[in-house]
Amino acid sequence: MADPKGFMTTPRRDWPYRPVHERVRDWDEVHAPGALLPIIGKQADRCMDCGIPFCHDACPLGNLIPEWNDLVARSDWRAASDRLHATNNFPEFTGRLCPAPCEAGCVLAINQPAVTIKNVECAIADRAWEEDFVPPRPPERLSGRTVAVVGSGPTGLAAAQQLTRAGHTVAVHEKDDRIGGLLRYGIPEFKMEKRHLERRIDQMRAEGTRFRTSTAVGRDIGAAELRTRYDAVVIATGATAWRELPVPGRELAGIHQAMEYLPLANRVCAGDLAVSPLSAAGKHVVIVGGGDTGADCLGTAVREGAASVTQLDIHIQPGAERDEAAEPWPTYPRIYRLSAAHEEARELGTAPAADADARLFAASTLRFTGDAAGHVRALHLVEVDAGRRPVTGTGRTLPADLVLLALGFSGPDREDGIVEQLGLALEPRGTITRDRGFATNVPGVFAAGDAARGQSLVVWAIAEGRAVAAAVDRHLTGSSRLPAPISPYDRPMTV
Repeated sequence: MADPKGFMTTPRRDWPYRPVHERVRDWDEVHAPGALLPIIGKQADRCMDCGIPFCHDACPLGNLIPEWNDLVARSDWRAASDRLHATNNFPEFTGRLCPAPCEAGCVLAINQPAVTIKNVECAIADRAWEEDFVPPRPPERLSGRTVAVVGSGPTGLAAAQQLTRAGHTVAVHEKDDRIGGLLRYGIPEFKMEKRHLERRIDQMRAEGTRFRTSTAVGRDIGAAELRTRYDAVVIATGATAWRELPVPGRELAGIHQAMEYLPLANRVCAGDLAVSPLSAAGKHVVIVGGGDTGADCLGTAVREGAASVTQLDIHIQPGAERDEAAEPWPTYPRIYRLSAAHEEARELGTAPAADADARLFAASTLRFTGDAAGHVRALHLVEVDAGRRPVTGTGRTLPADLVLLALGFSGPDREDGIVEQLGLALEPRGTITRDRGFATNVPGVFAAGDAARGQSLVVWAIAEGRAVAAAVDRHLTGSSRLPAPISPYDRPMTV
């Protein structure tokens, strides 16, 4: 540690946001450009060099956090980049999108605000690109083995990059017209500008990874045929089977899944559309679901000019501090957090009440009602207790011209037919069955990421991609020098 007393003398400072009234007028990232580097050295100095760095265990990738904190504090950016990229293929993604379970595990967080690990990570990644510390790393020789990766989200991309660097010929098959999966069409531009994604894709192309877009395995190419053409196949399609809300009135027009809504906004930003066909402009919007996807819908609706936006969360509102009895350190605590999107809705007055949170906690949807034309106009809800039982006399009605369902995902989408064509075994919850080596019941076919683990975080997706790559490399060559940060049976802390 560069400053042994840094954690005592330096208060925590997070990467500041741009002013609300400025950032909601565009789709650029919410953070103030250029405001991170001047403060990050001192923030890295807050790392305590503790005897047992619990941040390691809290991070699925096993990031070498104390090491690169120390290097940043000493302004050794190249070495910091080397240590960061040793465990993480895409730190510019996790530095923007991960909820930072590592910070919950920070030893300093026992009685002080944690080190800004996520911000330090993002600063290293961005500086690495600026200084050209991350050139393409093509393999020195090819193995003669071929691998098909189905899906180009963070799991598929991490697996593809690792396998390419190991010398295998890798082709990534993506059903959409662009590479990136949820990074492309699920994450709004204001959370991560797509230039970061494009930069990594260009790097991977230069290394030798091949990309096949607009290719739905199971439809455009048979899954069994793909298996015969490649020495190994990695299924990394994600968990895209969304959960439904089976209540009266669900059939009304104007009620859509979040992943029907968010990709259209991303296509507007990409120049594919002038206006989204599901634009929230001038509408009363209700989002059912209190997670990050719901917050993404909230920020998108605010930028589209919604008249009002309300987000329903079935959970009781958490407290501002960790519940030491229920969620002791170093577990990830469920505390009250205000995201950039919630801050925007409150300040702009698009929340249900002036100066209020856009979220209604402990709220359960009862039914929808509509107009004579069959379009939704109202959502009827009731408050619930901690056991999700309705509380008598708490029913209320919200105006709703557009309802977005952000209830999560249950497993891989079955429409393309990959599961059936390959004969893959499934778990009772709908995810793909695999063994401790990521192998499915079909020889040569492996499964990783949300398709097998279930809906999770971007950091878990990348960790799974790196681990399945090591398993495939071992399957093809008999051994592997690729790092395998996790086992398929590792489970994430609840985030």
